Amino acid sequence: MNGWNLTGTASAPSNADRGALSVSQAVDMAAGALDAIPQITVLGEVTGFRGPNARSGHCYFQIKDDSCAMDCIIWKGSYAKRTFDLRDGMQVHLTGQFNLYKAVGKMSFVARSFALAGEGLLRQQVAELAAKLQREGLMDDARKRRIPAFCSRVAVVTSLSGAVIDDVKRTLRRRNPLVELICVGSKVQGEGAPAELIEGLRRAASIDPAPDCILLVRGGGSFEDLMTFNDEALARAVAACPVPVVTGIGHEPDNSICDMVGDRRCSTPTAAAESVAPSMAELADVLEARSHRLCRALDATVLAGNAALDTASRRADRALGAHLARLRMALDAAASRPCLTRPDAVLEQRGADLDMTQDRLVAAGTRMQHRMRERLDVLASRFEGSTSGLAPLRHELALSASRLEHAGAAMTGRAASELAAQAGKLDALSPLKVLSRGYSIAYGEDGVATRAGAFAPGDALRVRMADGMVCGTVSQVESNEDRTEN
Repeated sequence: MNGWNLTGTASAPSNADRGALSVSQAVDMAAGALDAIPQITVLGEVTGFRGPNARSGHCYFQIKDDSCAMDCIIWKGSYAKRTFDLRDGMQVHLTGQFNLYKAVGKMSFVARSFALAGEGLLRQQVAELAAKLQREGLMDDARKRRIPAFCSRVAVVTSLSGAVIDDVKRTLRRRNPLVELICVGSKVQGEGAPAELIEGLRRAASIDPAPDCILLVRGGGSFEDLMTFNDEALARAVAACPVPVVTGIGHEPDNSICDMVGDRRCSTPTAAAESVAPSMAELADVLEARSHRLCRALDATVLAGNAALDTASRRADRALGAHLARLRMALDAAASRPCLTRPDAVLEQRGADLDMTQDRLVAAGTRMQHRMRERLDVLASRFEGSTSGLAPLRHELALSASRLEHAGAAMTGRAASELAAQAGKLDALSPLKVLSRGYSIAYGEDGVATRAGAFAPGDALRVRMADGMVCGTVSQVESNEDRTEN
């Protein structure tokens, strides 16, 4: 390849130029070297996360450690298979290969899969467990029990060798020495700690008499140290404990599964002890305030009762006076009635009423007789007038009946003669007429029998005569041919 000098004219290639690689050749060599690197898994912290891209759906970010950083890409299909969303600050394991974008010679690490690492994985597991228990309703406020305002008997489940138990004792002794404290020792971290805490809760709940509440507490520590209180079995034991559970685990920012399912969550063990044991000064102030309130309420109740009693007394006096006045008026009205002042006045009044009724009845009967007699006279005259035209009709009806009788006899005479003749013929031809002269008709199973061969010995036989029917069984059959041979 010819070069160009500063004057713009072509110059011949030198020996050094003949051994140089083009940019494409150099990039291809680098890409081949990267392709030769097998699939690897890289641990680092996510930073500068951008994605999924609105158009392509790919994700672009960097992964870094204390001294280095490199560009990373997760294609759309790989990110769609995720179980959690990536964000800045996460410690992750990325599994994939290096890739070189030849157009600009930029190297990137293409991740085929990714997973949380270290504390991030633990936090994801805790979040998944919290979501599971919340779906089951173990974190609902309606399920949590009320803690008494003053607990006289408190059980604490924690390690007896740490400073936590001393803080709880000192806090209860300072605030209210009347509170009885029962200590139940248990491991609070390490292998077997959840099982010991579950047993400690069981022992604390089985104390007789039962404590008012149970303090489940431990001091601060790292997230891994507090993982004991994110155990599912321990969380379910806290939720199922028959005695209300107050938790004080770690410091203010710390929040465990046991805190979520407990009946009350406090930021520290000291705060948990303070929440169940109000100080003596606070109790004295509360008692004094309630004493004043009780006195004021009692005075108000007595005053209201007196006022109500006075009002009821006045209402009773008015009601009784009104009732007595009504009774007095009723008695006066009854005493002034004629039946009491003049007993015979009632009989006289009834007699006068009866006489007046009798007079009205007689007068009404007389008037009724006159009206009926007048109506009867009118009807009699109307009846006589209405029957005067019946005589011609009666005569005409008699003539019509006579003519109808003669015409009917003439019409039926000839038919009667023919009917008599036909009846005579029918009587002459009737089988019954023949039966009356001593003949009979024999019946077999198939009807009228006209020959002796229709019967066989043992057959049923019916014989019709003029005055009835004879039934029997054939014992012997003789035909005319049998007689001739004999």
